[in-house]
Amino acid sequence: MSTVDFAGVSPAPNLTGFAAVRTPALLVDPDRVTANVRAVVAQLHGDARRWRPHIKTAKLGAVMRQMLAEGITRFKCATTLELKALLDTGARDVLVSFPHVGPNAARIRELATAHPSARVAALIETDAHLSCWSGSGLALFLDLNPGMNRTGGAPDYVRVEALALAIGAAGCTFGGLHWYDGHMHSFTDISARDRAAHEGYERLAELVRALTGAGLRVPEVIVAGTPAAASAARYERFADWPTDVQVSPGTVVYNDTTSLEQIPTSWGLAAAVHVLTTVVSHPTPTRFTCDAGHKSVSADAGVPTCAVVGHPDWAPARPSEEHLPVDIPAGTPLPPIGTLLLLLPRHICPTVNNFDEALLVRGGNVMSVTPVSARGREGQGRSWADA
Repeated sequence: MSTVDFAGVSPAPNLTGFAAVRTPALLVDPDRVTANVRAVVAQLHGDARRWRPHIKTAKLGAVMRQMLAEGITRFKCATTLELKALLDTGARDVLVSFPHVGPNAARIRELATAHPSARVAALIETDAHLSCWSGSGLALFLDLNPGMNRTGGAPDYVRVEALALAIGAAGCTFGGLHWYDGHMHSFTDISARDRAAHEGYERLAELVRALTGAGLRVPEVIVAGTPAAASAARYERFADWPTDVQVSPGTVVYNDTTSLEQIPTSWGLAAAVHVLTTVVSHPTPTRFTCDAGHKSVSADAGVPTCAVVGHPDWAPARPSEEHLPVDIPAGTPLPPIGTLLLLLPRHICPTVNNFDEALLVRGGNVMSVTPVSARGREGQGRSWADA
């Protein structure tokens, strides 16, 4: 991990305003959220419609409302709870960018029916997915595999054309193409990442033009999560495509150590979310432990799981469920037990998902408490004992 002070705070911040907060706690700065949203839109030439953020990061209804207030009208989500939270907040154009089937697909149809003024779209890659949506009238996007090999079908013209035509025959609407090139995170060199991403966009452009030339309109194309966001913003040829092209980074609303390394500093992004933690133990002269294990700060992106704000030379070690050991240089005084610290996660999205509520903060003080409304998953909604 870089030794950059990712939060832009040096020396360590004054945390006396949080003395009464039980830790670990999720702190969200709505002013920084707004600044980040505006910074991303500025990189898209001021056109908010070019951004369809995935709200797997935001998760707070309060933050979704902020995004709507800033002119963001299109969203992506993955779960039925995220979809419900968006629709309840007032979103009117949502793509569920996950290949749901069975009861999950039925629930999405139910939510779409309950919100007739909203456009709810779903994602498919095969006929097996299409059968779940037959007769729903929903817009369906075709999920293409750009090389990440996670979901999506091959970007083969014959296959894509056949599925697009089948969507109409199934009583649905062909919404467009979904191209999530998340594997761009593997390129640490910016030039190499740009080349790889742009080569993918050239292949995608050929497919879009071939479909259009055959008389099949491609209404929208959605590309680029956070790893490829800067590469997509630098790809000027999107303007020449015969379709509406959008990018879909979500992490950039809050940011973490990873996104702040991937996105150029010229974008002006800053960390808007931190985890407040307390020092609880001094197991060795060069190690202390705080109460922010992997049940608080996600460990899915590896170790270190976070950076300690204001202390770039402190090294968080492998966490356990509730414990986060932190190693410090020899000769450095241990922070006293009870000391509050701010952590900036390496992966903010699942970290937010670890908390039931967030503290909205401004100027080092708590303004209010708000639920993390899209955390976890929806309940089953029925009693199995009575089924």
